[in-house]
Amino acid sequence: MSPTSSSEDLKGDTARRKPGRSGSRSPLIRFLARRVLTALLLAVGITLVTFVLTNLVPGDPVSANLGQRALGDPAIVAQWRAEHGLDKPLPQQYLMHLQGVVQGDLGTSQQSHRPVMDDLAESVPATLELAGAAILISLVAGVAFGVVAALRRDRLSDHLLRVLSLVGISVPTFWLALMAFYVFFYRLQVTPGSGRIDPTMSPPPQVTGLYTIDSALAGQWDVFASAVGHLITPALVLALYTIGLLTRFTRSAVLEVLGQDYVRAARAKGLPGRVILFRYVLRSALVPIITVAGLAFGSLLSGTVLVEAIFAWPGVGQYAYKSATTLDLPAVMGVGLVVGGVYLVINLIVDVLYGVIDPRVRLQ
Repeated sequence: MSPTSSSEDLKGDTARRKPGRSGSRSPLIRFLARRVLTALLLAVGITLVTFVLTNLVPGDPVSANLGQRALGDPAIVAQWRAEHGLDKPLPQQYLMHLQGVVQGDLGTSQQSHRPVMDDLAESVPATLELAGAAILISLVAGVAFGVVAALRRDRLSDHLLRVLSLVGISVPTFWLALMAFYVFFYRLQVTPGSGRIDPTMSPPPQVTGLYTIDSALAGQWDVFASAVGHLITPALVLALYTIGLLTRFTRSAVLEVLGQDYVRAARAKGLPGRVILFRYVLRSALVPIITVAGLAFGSLLSGTVLVEAIFAWPGVGQYAYKSATTLDLPAVMGVGLVVGGVYLVINLIVDVLYGVIDPRVRLQ
């Protein structure tokens, strides 16, 4: 073989490798593009489903918002319906609603007489702070307990952690919240009362709406300590169910990975147990764990009504309850859009993490 032909073969191999490198990135880009496009289509579907379900709720918003004397005057009733767009056909009402959503206008709340966006801007950060603290505690404790239970399978610690996870899943959250409030605040007085901060303190300057972060940014450490103290008990109450769920799923996922051939091969090569656990076992078990964690975070955001009521936490749950009892349709649709949007964003993040962790997902 001549030097010229060898050089040509080397150039040909290099040329063939370059498209392969760019092609290795394109599956991830295509995967992300498909997920984003699907998310946009689902967002439109969420607005439609929210609008239809809200209008199917039994009851007349006119009767819920006007007094008896006003209801007896047809002119007042007609004027109220015209002001809120209820005198138009449902398809036209939906198009008006969709146009408002695109422009960031969710209408005016019939109970607070303020824009729904302003009400949600105050209540959503409170629920995000509570649910975020709960999911952080759940991830740390649930994954750690699940790994320990899997590594010590059928031992005493495994049985104890499985019982703990079963208790966490079985105990009703509202009962646990009542007991925690009664025991730790009323009887033992070791935790603060209701609300987000002490009533003698003023909220920190609003940046994110999260009192813990805003107070730290402003250097108000007394407010920060009060916000953390008020956050711990309801966050732990919400986290107990998710801890039990994550413990069971993590244990099952880790046990399944521990039985794989490549884990046995890594052990046969003499790799340290810590390297096997973090580099091989946990990475392979992350996909089902991320799925459960994403769904759990969405359920925490949308299912905090009773916990917020017991701890007087001014979040989305309280706002949704008041809106539903007064048939405040713009507020109800606004809450529905927030909950649907949260699930949509979480599913998108989970899909992206799938593609980053497991290349086989983005190649399908």
